Formats: sequence, C-alpha cells, structure tokens
Amino acid sequence: MTSPSPTAATTSTPAAPSDADAIDLVFDLVRAYSPSRHERPASRRLAERAAALGLHATVDDAGNFVASTHGDPLRSSPEYRDIVLLGHIDTVPGEIPVRIDDGILHGRGSVDAKGPLATFVVAAARLRQQLPAGVRIVVIGAVEEETPTSRGARAVVDRYQPLACVIGEPSGTSGVTVGYKGRLVVRAEATRSLSHTAGPDRSAADRVLAWWSRVQSRVETLASETPSPFRSLQHSVRTMQAADDGFTDRAELVAGFRLPPSVSPEQLKTVCLDEAGADVSLTFVGAEVCFEADPKSALVRALTGAIREVTPDTRPRILYKTGTSDMNVVGPAWRCPIAAFGPGDSALDHTPHEHLVLDEYLLACRVLERAIARLTEDARPCSAAVH
Repeated sequence: MTSPSPTAATTSTPAAPSDADAIDLVFDLVRAYSPSRHERPASRRLAERAAALGLHATVDDAGNFVASTHGDPLRSSPEYRDIVLLGHIDTVPGEIPVRIDDGILHGRGSVDAKGPLATFVVAAARLRQQLPAGVRIVVIGAVEEETPTSRGARAVVDRYQPLACVIGEPSGTSGVTVGYKGRLVVRAEATRSLSHTAGPDRSAADRVLAWWSRVQSRVETLASETPSPFRSLQHSVRTMQAADDGFTDRAELVAGFRLPPSVSPEQLKTVCLDEAGADVSLTFVGAEVCFEADPKSALVRALTGAIREVTPDTRPRILYKTGTSDMNVVGPAWRCPIAAFGPGDSALDHTPHEHLVLDEYLLACRVLERAIARLTEDARPCSAAVH
C-alpha cells in the first residue's frame, strides 16, 4: 500500500466538538462538491478537519477519507477491536447552492450522505477519550457508493474485521435500517444492417424491446407476490436510445432490477441471457445480493436504546430499504452486527430539494454517541448476520 501517512492528531488535546463545531463541519463538507469519481478534494478537506478534531486521518489509495480514534486508520491491529462507521463522501451529480436558512442546510449531499458522514466524525471525536481500552472507532467516507462499482467499500472490505459496523445513510433519528435489496443493471444492445422500414426485418429497437418484454414475463415468476416492497422484485427501464448512420441500425436499452432476498443476481442473469438469443448482446454491472442484518443484534439494541434514551417520546423504527448501500458489499464479508443510521429524510435523496434539518443532525450525533457508549459497555464478539 502506497497511501500517504495519516495526518496526526494535534499534539494538544482538542476539546470535544461543540454543536456549533458540528454544524460548521457538515456545512464545510457539503460545500465540497464531490460527485462520484471526483471525491478526492473533499476527502482531503475532511481529513484536515478530522485531524483538527483530534482524530488520525488520511486519504487512502482509492480516495476514501479514513480516520480513527487511535492508531493507523489504514490498518487493523491486534491492539484494537474496531467499530467501523462506514459512510460515503460521493454524491449524485447536480450542484445545489449551499446555504443555511432557518436552521436548514440546503445542498447536494446534505442528506445522501454527508449529513450521516459528518455525524460519524463528530461522534468519533467526542468519544475518542471515553472508549474502553482496546476499542477504537474507524470512520470511512467511501467513494463511488452512488455508482454500481462501490469502489470505496470494496477497497476496505479486506482491511478490517470489525466488532460492529454502522452504515451512514439517512434513516431519520428514529430509524435503524437493517436490510437493503439487491441489484442488477443490464445493458442490452442490438445492431443490424439498415433496411427499408417496409421490409420484413425487425429494427434494432424492435429486437431490444421484444427481448425486454420476454424478460418481464419471465421475472414475474421468480418472486412470489407480496405486499412488501422489500420482498418484491422490481424492474424498470432506465434509458433507451436508437439511431442509425445510414448503414447500420443500433439500439440500446439499460434496465435495472431491485432484488428481494429470494432472488439472486445470477438467477436474473440466466433469465436475461436465455431470452437474448442471437439478436441481443448483454452486459451486466452492479450485481449485489440482497442483505438482511440481524434486527436483534447488540448494535441494533444499542441504537434503539439510545433513541429511546435521547428522545424518550420517540418510538424507534426498524427499516428495510428498497435501494442498495455499501451494507450489501461489507455485510456478507464482515458478518458482524451491522445497521444503517443517519439524519435526514431519504425521500429527498437525489432531488433538487435536498436539505437537512440541523436540529435533527445534532440529535443524530447524540444518539450515535450514546449508542456506541452502550455497545462498548458490554463489547461482545461479532455474531453472524442473517441472510
């Protein structure tokens, strides 16, 4: 590994970040526009901010922001049992003017998912001197989570074997997410020599659309009918285009599948290939298996207990999401208690109206602090997740 050396925490002991410091951090992070594959400047900036808060911080070879309360954040150590807080620093494209109006932070990534990532940094900085001996917190801001590659999570999956992991995604301060659906994206292409439209030969677009119709009929039989969106098979066309240059007729269709626990990406690939024949060529990306964590794990109990403690009038909610997250990547490999938590309304993800209520963000910081304190009061070995 040729990553730069971690930025050392300041030699003096910085004070735990105040609420004003926490707001300044998330504002600064949202201002650092970082669409997928252009995250490195934001990662460097966050590493500087985290070091000033007393964390050991750096940017790894993949471009991930990585920080720890103790030791080298780029390596696991027999001295420590790691609690990994895995967020992502990339956003979908589209700049939104960053501003704070009436206690609301507007800007791309404020919800998905720089608000949760800033929550992780604040909680780690506040807890770094209160952790039991032999336990540390590692915070990661992964790159390319918003793309099918999940490059940042894949770069760290073999680096750690955590005691527990929190994924940074908006759940609201009363929600704890324990499941994400699987995914498969397929690109179907057809090419033929151009002929008169009155002739008997089907156009390239006709061939692709006929393939998609056959696939739709087949996939309906793969998952039993259920009123639960999490346990249903969803499929949709993302883009389609057709064109010719006077000699060759071409068409391309990109479709996405959201997979329940009962359907694997390999099953979908088989159906798509069976129906393609010689007319259509296929390319697959973004294959992820649906993942369900144990809703009764020590981590989930710590999070729900902290929600009740910090907001006594709030009833915690266990959530299952129809999208994917980096939980799909690291959950099967780490097999430790895992859940997603973070401030923000996920209905605002990827929209031009994305914004974060700052009081909710500050509340999430307190909930996460208390949850980690609860978890480390009785640290136990990782238990297997439920698939």
